[in-house]
Amino acid sequence: MKTLRVGITSYEEMKARSLAIARGRYKPSAGEPKVWFTSAESFARILSNRNRALLRIISESAPDSLTQLAALTGRKKSNLSRTVKTMERYGLLRLRAGARGTLIPRVPYERISLVLPLSRPHPARTKAA
Repeated sequence: MKTLRVGITSYEEMKARSLAIARGRYKPSAGEPKVWFTSAESFARILSNRNRALLRIISESAPDSLTQLAALTGRKKSNLSRTVKTMERYGLLRLRAGARGTLIPRVPYERISLVLPLSRPHPARTKAA
């Protein structure tokens, strides 16, 4: 079962972690989150009930276009397009180019797992293993 691991940390910590990785000072382990949110609120907005239902519909029906997805969900294509593009930026789904400029949405994960350490120091502040 393929699982996307997400974490929550501040923008400053995300930036420090990214810089440490880019400079070769830190190598993330396989179990670390691949996607980061700056707050629990932003995580909850992106993965609202409505958006989780959208991911489920995409996963189960594999629509051939956003037009077909709009028909399946009853949502307007313009709003749907904005939503799926935002979800793609977070790595929650992928958009592939289809025939005649269509976008084909796919969900590459079966689960999303939230990693929320409460007391562990941030990896970018520690020495590389």
